[in-house]
Amino acid sequence: MVSKTDDIPASVPNCNVNTVDLVGETPDRKETTKAPHKDPCGHSVDTAVMNGGGAHNLSEEESKQDGAGDTDGGEDSNEQEVIVIQDTGFTVKIQAPGTEPFDLQVSPQEMVQEIHQVLMDREDTCHRTCFSLQLDSNVLDNFAELKSIEGLQEGSLLKVVEEPYTVREARIHVRHIRDLLKGLDPSDAYNGVDCNSLSFLSVFTDGDLGDSGKRKKKGSELEQIDCTPPEHILPGSKERPLLPLQPQNKDWKPMQCLKVLTMSGWNPPPGNRKMHGDLMYLYMVTVEERHISITASTRGFYLNQSTTYTFNPKPANPSFLSHSLVELLSQISPAFKKNFTALQKKRVQRHPFERIATPFQVYSWTAPQVDHTMDCVRAEDAYTSRLGYEEHIPGQTRDWNEELQTTRELARKNLPDRLLRERAIFKVHSDFAAAATRGSMAVIDGNVMAINPGEETRMQMFIWNNIFFSLGFDVRDHYRELGGDAAAHAAPTNDLNGVRAYGAVDVEGLYTLGTVVVDYRGYRVTAQSIIPGILEREQEQSVIYGSIDFGKTVVSHGKYLELLEKTSRPLKVQRHNVLNEKDESMELCSSVECKGIIGNDGRHYILDLLRTFPPDLNFLPVEGEELSPESVRQGFPRQHRHRLACLRQELIEAFVEHRYLLFMKMAALQLMQQKANKESKLATLTENSIPGAAVPALPSTETPDASAESSETSTETLTDANSDAVQTETTSTSDAPQPAATEATTTEAAPKTEPMTETDSSATTTTNASQATPIEDVVPTVTTNGPLVPFATAIQNGECESPLEGKAEDIIPGLAQAKELAESLAAEDGSGIDPKSREVVLNACKAVGSISNTSFDIRFNPDIFSPGVRFPEDSADDIQKQKQLLKDAGAFMVSCQIPSLVKDCLDHSALPMDGATLTEALHQRGINVRYLGNVLAFVDQTPAKAQLEHFYRIGISELITRCAKHIFKTYLQGVELSALSAAVSHFLNCFLSSFDAVAHLPADELVSRRKNRKRRNRVPGGGDNTAWACLTPSELWKNIVSEAQSYYHFTLHCENADQVVEKYGLQKITLLREISIKAGIQILIKEYNFDSRHKPAFTEEDILNIFPVVKHVNPKASDAFHFFQSGQAKVQQGYLKEGCELINEALNLFNNVYGAMHVEICACLRLLARLNYIMGDHHEALSNQQKAVLMSERVLGVEHPNTIQEYMHLALYCFANGQLSTALKLLYRARYLMLMVCGEDHPEMALLDSNIGLVLHGVMEYDLSLRFLENALAINSKYHGPRSLKVALSHHLVARVYESKAEFRSALQQEKEGYTIYKNQVGEAHEKTKESSEYLKYLTQQAVALQRTMNEIYKNGSNASIMPLKFTAPSMASVLEQLNIINGIIFIPLSQKDLENLKAEVQRRQQLQESGKSVEDLTVDGPLELEDKIPMDVNVN
Repeated sequence: MVSKTDDIPASVPNCNVNTVDLVGETPDRKETTKAPHKDPCGHSVDTAVMNGGGAHNLSEEESKQDGAGDTDGGEDSNEQEVIVIQDTGFTVKIQAPGTEPFDLQVSPQEMVQEIHQVLMDREDTCHRTCFSLQLDSNVLDNFAELKSIEGLQEGSLLKVVEEPYTVREARIHVRHIRDLLKGLDPSDAYNGVDCNSLSFLSVFTDGDLGDSGKRKKKGSELEQIDCTPPEHILPGSKERPLLPLQPQNKDWKPMQCLKVLTMSGWNPPPGNRKMHGDLMYLYMVTVEERHISITASTRGFYLNQSTTYTFNPKPANPSFLSHSLVELLSQISPAFKKNFTALQKKRVQRHPFERIATPFQVYSWTAPQVDHTMDCVRAEDAYTSRLGYEEHIPGQTRDWNEELQTTRELARKNLPDRLLRERAIFKVHSDFAAAATRGSMAVIDGNVMAINPGEETRMQMFIWNNIFFSLGFDVRDHYRELGGDAAAHAAPTNDLNGVRAYGAVDVEGLYTLGTVVVDYRGYRVTAQSIIPGILEREQEQSVIYGSIDFGKTVVSHGKYLELLEKTSRPLKVQRHNVLNEKDESMELCSSVECKGIIGNDGRHYILDLLRTFPPDLNFLPVEGEELSPESVRQGFPRQHRHRLACLRQELIEAFVEHRYLLFMKMAALQLMQQKANKESKLATLTENSIPGAAVPALPSTETPDASAESSETSTETLTDANSDAVQTETTSTSDAPQPAATEATTTEAAPKTEPMTETDSSATTTTNASQATPIEDVVPTVTTNGPLVPFATAIQNGECESPLEGKAEDIIPGLAQAKELAESLAAEDGSGIDPKSREVVLNACKAVGSISNTSFDIRFNPDIFSPGVRFPEDSADDIQKQKQLLKDAGAFMVSCQIPSLVKDCLDHSALPMDGATLTEALHQRGINVRYLGNVLAFVDQTPAKAQLEHFYRIGISELITRCAKHIFKTYLQGVELSALSAAVSHFLNCFLSSFDAVAHLPADELVSRRKNRKRRNRVPGGGDNTAWACLTPSELWKNIVSEAQSYYHFTLHCENADQVVEKYGLQKITLLREISIKAGIQILIKEYNFDSRHKPAFTEEDILNIFPVVKHVNPKASDAFHFFQSGQAKVQQGYLKEGCELINEALNLFNNVYGAMHVEICACLRLLARLNYIMGDHHEALSNQQKAVLMSERVLGVEHPNTIQEYMHLALYCFANGQLSTALKLLYRARYLMLMVCGEDHPEMALLDSNIGLVLHGVMEYDLSLRFLENALAINSKYHGPRSLKVALSHHLVARVYESKAEFRSALQQEKEGYTIYKNQVGEAHEKTKESSEYLKYLTQQAVALQRTMNEIYKNGSNASIMPLKFTAPSMASVLEQLNIINGIIFIPLSQKDLENLKAEVQRRQQLQESGKSVEDLTVDGPLELEDKIPMDVNVN
């Protein structure tokens, strides 16, 4: 099947609402707020190219557009453009040979080729590949857009006409038939090829989830539902089996259509047969054991008379000449006909998301033993440089550099142009990443000839398929002063981060290289596209900007300075001068290592961007330099392996954001003081609002201030009107009114800075990330000094038209003047402004380290502290300032960002579950993983350490597996290919098995046995390297402990795996998963006995494969992102309809750019489903969430934490749809995955267990239900504190089950606990307290009634008159209501009056929040009163 991602039928859901999570999703998921998606189960066919499905409801779409245009003026231009691309769709009839004509919905933007793709995927036409489409006997051009074809209109008849074959077409046909035969075979997904990946959802839902509109059995016959979970899923179970991770899908049992399909040994046809039209010969064995030889000729396929050993190309009699191979085989083999038809039926029934290719390859760390079958296409692919279907283009190898740069040069003036451009960029990048990965593996496996074969292996470089490959070793002592091989290993990832940053700024005329970094078999390979002409000249002659020897010789170039100046503000890079070898001053606008080369194509390339961001002084000890006290207290500076440790871009942005707030506060306070001096009669007033004493409280070094969290919000629920960033407490040193100043500036500093213009480069604007330019206007060229990710941080602190607009002056009287002053200074040359005011800005600028004296502008000089770089004398002051700024940034990391991460984990706004999500949470806050030891030490000293146990455990596990990975890397480099599986299994035994791996075997015997084997199949040039066999578990763990100390500065107390498990509460299965994913190991899926002391856990047969670990750039869909954010903002302001319309647009645009499968689309689908659910459209919610689950499994992995979350959401919607047994299966699956990934002791497990307990309560499985609910209660008490409202709710849920069991005493006891918490936390008058009190009364009555009845029975025996007691099974509605509450969704009908009260309440809360009182002061730890007022998605979890 030709997996083209953009030929998926798209339907615009016609519900009113599709989107966004309102505040609630856990903010540690990086991609949570990104991208919506086209619906591939909509119509049988309807390919959407330029308009992802706008064709369906056009009139509705257009009216939407106008509506949205009115509500948000700034959006007009975009909205109009969207209309342009949404021409009405129409229906055409298709007539294929041998089938009835059928209707096909098409859109004018589509190309004819896409109808081809659809026909090749349809069940009844899938076997055709070589045909043309004809309208009135005119052949349509494959690459023509439908709208350009004369006479094509609604109802036109297109005929499918069979065309003669060529060799290329015959090959494509055979390949396509082979793909159809493999349609259900998961082996490509297990082997990680052709962008296939696994998905298991259908195993738990028995096929499709009501997409067809038919509900599955309603849970009315409750008795038939088997609710008992497998033993290992029950709370408290210590068993962690591996097999259930990949349940067997019954569809995968292969239906054999053919035994063998392969190219014949008689190829290619001799000249005389070519002249008879023979193209190639095939050899097949049918299921009936008939051996046949087939000729592919220009007219089609027929049987010939050749056998294995005699060549007779004459047609057999009968020859069965057919245009398609399938038609031919159906005539010869009845089994083929039967099975092929059944197979295609099944293939088409599968959800499209189970079979579409993903944009980047996902690898599975476990796999069953898959039978290796004969496959001619696979064999052919392995020995050619073919890299996917695109290789059928003329010329075969692709000029990657030309493709990458040409796509960047495409027009970007209007929306259709930008969509085409972003789509092309994304497609080329994903193709390039696939080619680079394949090439890197070929290089390490020794299948590519080096371009410098005479040099030693580690110095060799390679070119394959127009990609340049180099190894991560320090060649020619290039990095000697920077840390040798360690620096050479770190440089490629730094360089990749630089490429990513410059790519995102997207300056016209400045080009970067396609870059992919691949770790494979212990080696790091950098793959880059090739600058035209670079190989013909010496590097010294080519470089016209920068330095090739780390600053000894430096050159500069006017054009480069001009181009780089455009990146200087978004990337915060300061223009600076350095001295070259002749002591001449050279001006640069990047680090010295950044080289500028003009290619033979005339383009300006920059490469070696490894120091795009400034150095991290906490890990760069410099003689004679003293760090800030905050850093010194934490034991910095520390020695690192190399001198390339840089600050992350997210950290730089958070730091600048933080400084901007400081700047605004200082200016405001100084203006206030001036005002106070001038108008003494107002002095008293002023002092009341902000005591003058507060001024000294703003020193120029950091105060661990609010808003430090900046960048995490950049990828999170950005438009959350009271973003986390605002909630962090300030630690300023003045009295109470001080925080008010901070918070108010956070939210208000920006909106009014919009009008600023910039007159010259020095007077940069006072805005930065917190500025609220309407998102639609922030096209990638950012004119603020704000964080680079242009849209991501635009709504940083939640200032989306908050009801507080214009009230800042009430909070900080001086702020408005400060803003006006800053604006006017930036807008003019400053001549019209009185000197005192200018002095105010000057002082504020100095205090925060701005590089301009007239406005806020912070940039870094990346060459500070670079060895070998010298600066001119006259810039000494500037250099001093820059050094101080870097020290401050380092202090900001340890005093703000690390505490803010820990605080987020404490209040559960960040909930990492495994190593990957932990790393993500660190990176979002700009914290490098090398700080992991510090973060863990900080957690260790936190008073609330018990509530951070889950975080600490995940951190320790990540630290151990990363240390093991470092050791594994060098360990593998010494292993020759023939011993690879033995070496990997030995390493895993030393790492995880209780068996003392080598001690029980004499070492020399082990070695000699290996040697014998090697002699039998020597690899030429392979050394006898068996040092790996000498590794022992105790030695490995010693190395891990010393690595943890030297790299992370963290002391581990353990000597083997069992001690680690014991001391830190880790699970061996979790460690196995983490090390396998990090090192790219694939193991056999079976039950491993780690604890046996008599035999090793792993044998060499258990190691199935080694996969590459790939890092690459992820190009973004910027316009779609705008729409998405605007939609979110609207929804959060309560404009649901407008929000949905914007999200619908975003949905179309995302599909346009990414195709059908992408991690951002997955996040968007989840939000869509959630909103559908809130609006009461349960069926649509189910359909969207099913897609989200499938996509998460395919794009992130079957046990990724996000996938677990998606399963939980899907279970809720299944329950609401009456599919009870499915809901339970999904929840059990989620619990199994969570046990495997992080164990039972995790705050998220409480939510999962509450869900399971409630559903079991609903199906009257009371004892089981209690086990889960009581476990949830215990976990909630541990992580939220025994007085939390969450715990009160848990008590209530347990009480309800006891009531159903008629154990009223236990029920009363539980409910009393809950009542006490409510009374203490929210007061007696609160609704929750009253509800609890009523329930207590009811339980007491029931208990009394029961007691009376019992007494009656005791007294009167069998003739007692018994009052009927009410033993009520819970109603589904009440269970669903509780499910909604625990999942953070509350429905309450509102009157108009309530709505008005609510608006006032929202405003009051926002004011309180901005004045620094966090909402938690009002209602400690839990649902706000507000939630009881409207249907909301509050996600109390």
